[in-house]
Amino acid sequence: MRQLCFACAAALLIGIIGGPASASACAGLSEGPDGVVSAVLDGNTFVLDSGIVVRLIGAVAPFPAGKRAGSVAEPLAEEAKAALGQLILGKAVTLGLDEEETDRYGHMEAQVFLAEPGGAWVEAEMVARGLARVEPRQKLRRCLAELIAAEAGARARALGIWADPYYSVRDAGDPAILAGRTGHYEVIEGEVIGTGESRGRVYLDFGRVWKDDVTATIDQKARGLFADMNLDPLSLKGQRVRARGWIENRDGPLIQIDVPEQLEVLGSE
Repeated sequence: MRQLCFACAAALLIGIIGGPASASACAGLSEGPDGVVSAVLDGNTFVLDSGIVVRLIGAVAPFPAGKRAGSVAEPLAEEAKAALGQLILGKAVTLGLDEEETDRYGHMEAQVFLAEPGGAWVEAEMVARGLARVEPRQKLRRCLAELIAAEAGARARALGIWADPYYSVRDAGDPAILAGRTGHYEVIEGEVIGTGESRGRVYLDFGRVWKDDVTATIDQKARGLFADMNLDPLSLKGQRVRARGWIENRDGPLIQIDVPEQLEVLGSE
């Protein structure tokens, strides 16, 4: 069985983040189907010559216009599609799987590596170019440290999406802005004003009126993952944090934290 090119991915990231990357972060992925990329559908999705539709996992690029009336493409959606096409169209790729699962559209979700010697790790390349944001997921927590480091480098250099206000890191203390972003994937940052617990679920409040202000929630399963990392979310009061996820509207804007990698602790104010 051919080995996935984790060493190649690590070598690529030396250039991306300016230091050695750990190949072991992706260790343990099983080898999924391989093939030649026959079509790129958008910045997140492509088709193999076998007909399998694959979605990048751990990174989310700008979305094209949907099928619903009035749906519009996100800024840089075409640029992200073009970049993914330049990386992989007509080339052989290998898929790395944590669990052989598909998303709700039947797309196989995988880490993607060019099969050629020294071939790129596709998610890391898209993130490093500023054409995707990191999206931590329960089903695949491997590789996230490298992806988050690559994103930080792209954001610091204002590459791609990070030069567009549409993708700005949002102020978690401003619920009015985030209320208008319901259904969008966002990165937010602010001071945790208060913490609370109810029926095993932790609440991180970014304002003093929980009925209206921005909140991040952590359920019992996710709390166990935090405990494994020796971090108690209830201890974050007064800390400045960066959180990422899909915005819901439940007594104000809300992000559900499913894995610790969705939450970066930046320090006290």
